[in-house]
Parts: sequence; structure tokens; C-alpha cells
Amino acid sequence: MNSHSSQTLLSADDPPPVRAINPDGASPFLLIGDHAGNAVPSALRSLGLTDAEMTRHIAWDIGIAALGERLSEALDAVFIRQSYSRLVIDCNRDPQAPDAIPATSDGTSIPANCDLSQSDRAMRECAIQAPYQAAIAGELARRDYAGLDTILISLHSFTPAIGGIARPWHAGVLHSDGDTSFAISMLNLLAAQGDLTIGDNQPYAMDGIDYTVPLHAFPSRRRYAEIEIRQDLLAASDQQEKWAALLAPLFIAAAERSR
Repeated sequence: MNSHSSQTLLSADDPPPVRAINPDGASPFLLIGDHAGNAVPSALRSLGLTDAEMTRHIAWDIGIAALGERLSEALDAVFIRQSYSRLVIDCNRDPQAPDAIPATSDGTSIPANCDLSQSDRAMRECAIQAPYQAAIAGELARRDYAGLDTILISLHSFTPAIGGIARPWHAGVLHSDGDTSFAISMLNLLAAQGDLTIGDNQPYAMDGIDYTVPLHAFPSRRRYAEIEIRQDLLAASDQQEKWAALLAPLFIAAAERSR
């Protein structure tokens, strides 16, 4: 099963590739959700997967859309989120990387992603990933032009176990190059809560695989953090509310500490 082969991937009935929640938010924080959505363009016919597969972690970061909206409201922050599943194209990968459009994910074969041509891949990048990255770049440019200091916060969630190995962390803070002061402050503040196991570049390290934060934060030495929360602690509405209530004041405190 191959992808749509015309020059237009998204139809008028498909959702836009990017949503900006609270676009007039005055907060210094810019929240982003690379994997917040699990939509699939109608032309791709659900990628050949069942509805059940499309609600699994392979399709999106469970709980992040709702968490981002709650944090946006609590902080008066802009939240820019992707609408489409990372199985269509992963917006936190270099679009030229082989795993930007995975043929398999956690043991599940993705029929619509097999044997794609370069034009198929380019179509997905142009229709879905490029507008998302452009929205982030545009908002940062607008803020920079206005002389506003902006901290980029990328929101993600992770599975409780992978390959049969449990992940003990409740949450993690990812960081690498550039200005890590905000990320390190967040790491210390979360660890100081006392009842949380917090990963320092766990369960993932921010390395050459990550795309969005390095693209938008590293060259300008913009403060940033990538926050990972375990999905079994974020799936329900009350859990999302709890994490938003915890994180919002810590973001403010970390911003002050990292000035």
C-alpha cells in the first residue's frame, strides 16, 4: 500500500497540520507538541492500521495535547502542536532521516510507509512537517523582533516499559547543547519534589536524533527544555490536571533561576 501520489496530500476535509492554542499568550514560554496529534490524511487511508493501533503510543504522545492546553491556560502561554500522527511523519526527526517515516514501530508494520518514493516522502514533509516547523520559527521570530525573551519547552510522553524493561522515571528532562540553564533548573526543581523519580536525559538522551529543539534553540542559545512524562501517569484528565498544576509554577521558578 503506497501513499497518495498526487501533488496534494491534504484535502479540504483534513485538519490543518498545526494548531496554535492561545496564540496571543503573553507568557515567555512557548510550548510545543511534536507528537501531540494522531490524525492521518484521508488520502493515506489510516496508514493501513486499525483504530486501536492509532490510539497506541506508536501513533502519538499520549496525554500531551491535553497537558499542553492546560499549561497554556495556566501560564497564558502559546502552545503550538502538531495535528498529525508521527507515523505519517515524525516532526522531531530530520525529514531526511530514514525513521522520519517509519516502516515499523514497536513491532507494528505500517503498510502505507513501505516502499515510499522520494516524492512521497517530500509530499509529507511539505504538507505536514514544514508548516509545523515554520509556525514555531515564525512565533519565535515575532517574539525576537518585539524584544521578548522566550523559553522553548517541548512536551513529550513515554511508555512505562519498552522491550519488557520497566522505566522507573516519573518524568525526565532532556537537554544537550546550547543554553541548558533552564533545563538544569527544571531538573533540580523536579528532583527536589522528593516523591518523584526524575531522569536526567532519561528515558531518552537529547542527541543527534532530536530535531525540533536543536533547530530552534541551539543556534540562538535560547533557553529550552524537553519534558518527558510517563504515559500511565498522564492518560487521565485528573492526571493531566495534576501535572499541569505541578509544572506551571516550576517553569516560572526555573525561568527566574536561569536568568
